[in-house]
Amino acid sequence: MTIWKAIAVGLAALCLAGLAEGQTTAPKPAAPKKPPPAQGTSAQQDKQIEAAILAKLAKSKIGKDGFKVHVQGGVATWEGTTDVLQHKGAATRMAKTAGAKAVVNHIKVTDAAKQKAADNLDQGRRRAQVKRSDPRSDTRSQQ
Repeated sequence: MTIWKAIAVGLAALCLAGLAEGQTTAPKPAAPKKPPPAQGTSAQQDKQIEAAILAKLAKSKIGKDGFKVHVQGGVATWEGTTDVLQHKGAATRMAKTAGAKAVVNHIKVTDAAKQKAADNLDQGRRRAQVKRSDPRSDTRSQQ
């Protein structure tokens, strides 16, 4: 018996075993990704967390982006669009520091912002590098 024939016989046996167990259809595709399960917070606690997030948002630079946030079961859900790549991460951190147990971030970053970030990476570091005027001396080498 060749190896290919042995593989074919093995596959046929697996298929028959699946039919014998009552599996007559193909497996179902994975369900769409769901938000994290509720973390056991009350409606009152959700309102407090949401108020804290909105207060932080009002004081922050990302407030001008017009994001919307909703808290349910301790899970903060962000919606909106931004022209600054870092604002998406800032929104997640803001919700966490305000007391959210988990964050679902549906903020979309515009293509222009993605392109700007890619261009900045291509240019390299933008910060001035600190240069020493005199090289460091090693006192051990002078002995």
